[in-house]
Amino acid sequence: MYISLRIRLLLIFTIVLTIPFLTLSFLVPEWFGTIMEKKTTEATVEMMDQFSQYSDSLTSQVEDLGKQVLVNPATQEWVRAEENGLSDTDLLYMKNRLKTELSSVMVNNSKSMSASVYLNDGTGTSQTLPPLREIVWFKEFYSYDQRWMRSHQEWSEEEVNSYLLPLFDLNTMDLSGIIKVNFPTVLLEESLEKVKLGKEGRVSLLDTKGRDVLGGTPAISSSIVKKSLHDMKNHPGRTGVVEVTQGSNEHLVFYQKMGVGDWILMSEIKKSDLYAPVHTLQRNLLLISAWIFLLTILVSFILSSNIVKPLMKLTESMKLVEKGKFSEAEKGFPSIRTRNDEIGYAVRAFKKTTKTLDQLIKTEYQEKIRRKDTEYKALLLQINPHFLNNTLEVIGGLSAQGENRKVIDVTVHLGRMLSYSLDTERDVVTIRQEINYMRRYMEVLKLRHEDALNIEIKEDSALDNIPIIKFILQPLVENAVKYSFIKSDVASIGIYTRKVGEEAVLVVEDNGIGIPDAVIQELAELDRNESHVLDSKGKSIGLKNVLGRLKLSYGNRFSFSIENKAPGGTRITLRIGMEKEDDEL
Repeated sequence: MYISLRIRLLLIFTIVLTIPFLTLSFLVPEWFGTIMEKKTTEATVEMMDQFSQYSDSLTSQVEDLGKQVLVNPATQEWVRAEENGLSDTDLLYMKNRLKTELSSVMVNNSKSMSASVYLNDGTGTSQTLPPLREIVWFKEFYSYDQRWMRSHQEWSEEEVNSYLLPLFDLNTMDLSGIIKVNFPTVLLEESLEKVKLGKEGRVSLLDTKGRDVLGGTPAISSSIVKKSLHDMKNHPGRTGVVEVTQGSNEHLVFYQKMGVGDWILMSEIKKSDLYAPVHTLQRNLLLISAWIFLLTILVSFILSSNIVKPLMKLTESMKLVEKGKFSEAEKGFPSIRTRNDEIGYAVRAFKKTTKTLDQLIKTEYQEKIRRKDTEYKALLLQINPHFLNNTLEVIGGLSAQGENRKVIDVTVHLGRMLSYSLDTERDVVTIRQEINYMRRYMEVLKLRHEDALNIEIKEDSALDNIPIIKFILQPLVENAVKYSFIKSDVASIGIYTRKVGEEAVLVVEDNGIGIPDAVIQELAELDRNESHVLDSKGKSIGLKNVLGRLKLSYGNRFSFSIENKAPGGTRITLRIGMEKEDDEL
């Protein structure tokens, strides 16, 4: 395959510059994305650990405050007073004393925590509630041990989260009510704001039911939360990351199970948002690759212009020389402008070589024509006497038998055959004419052998007008008849033509004694050496002459095969490549 120098230079520059850079455009972002995902995971886990530590510290203070309230003597006295049925005055005194103790505890607390104590009937230090068993948050506490409440508004307007601790008499261990410790929700919110997952990341503090612990609607969509909670069940670890697909988007959800009740800290971000810098980097690298490719084309064009243009015209002249069109090639030489360099020297040398080659080819061509014409006529001189001798024997035999009608028929056929064979004005006929000639020849043979000769001729109409040299089939059929009668009383001869691709295929078959392998090997030498074509001695003289003539006339476009059939007979196949216009290189 012909590849121009300019294309080669472009390919070289592309392989050296563009392809490596284009490869880096895919490898570097992928590597960078892997590192980014790893660093994001580490940073997120670190921030979640910090929040977890702060949350644990805060909730520990809340739990300690609740325990202080539980063991406070004022709390225990008020519980026992309620149980012993003291007077309202005494109960009010003890309640006020407990409120004073709680106030002192809250004053010393730096986290703005507050504590309230409620008895089972709803009586409390800060307000009076319905019976506790009628309150939703107490039901959850009592049934499911839900000690940490989500954000809500207490009697004040401030949003708070609460810790619930059972209130019981330390002596009897009877459940008398509940201690409710409140702490501002804003403490968790301020700490949660420090957990950032990129510019587009979303963070939420949820419980196992997907509800926001800080109140309101979670920043993470409910569908993602639901899928994440489902996947977390298969992850026994305290922290981890799950991938969630929603629609056409993929999400990374980092989670950490808190040490507080059933709270779970979740951080979620779209992969597309996380990899946005990577995609920007890749897009920029691809744009740079495109510019490098365009620059490569420009540079290769500039570098090759002084070389390629004269070489392209020189190549066109070479194609003409390759086709033998020397005169047209010489006309194109003046248009090739070159400098005094290697290219100019090559062009001048080729001009001189073309002229010399043209002269040598013309001289050699004339010599070859004369040589082939002499060889061809020598071969015809061997064929015609052989044919006439056999035909005259047929006529003589019929005359001796008194078959005058058959003598006339044979004479008519012979006259037409001689008219065909003695037409010296042309040595090339069509395949249809050659087959018609063979029909006349076979009619002569049938008059002699009658029912002892079976003949089958099948023609491919696609080959009717294909040119071929004369007297190709007669020697083959003549030998086929001769050697078929040696083996059998009946000779079966087949003549077939068919078109196979760009080849004309002619086949002659018989049921004779076959051809010895040594003779087949000897005939094969014709395919390799033309000097054997005149060495026509022995039984294969007719076959050798035919193969030799075809080899001289068609050269490499001609091939043949000879095979012995089972149980007896020979098949000779001649293949001639049909002429066509040369393809442009």
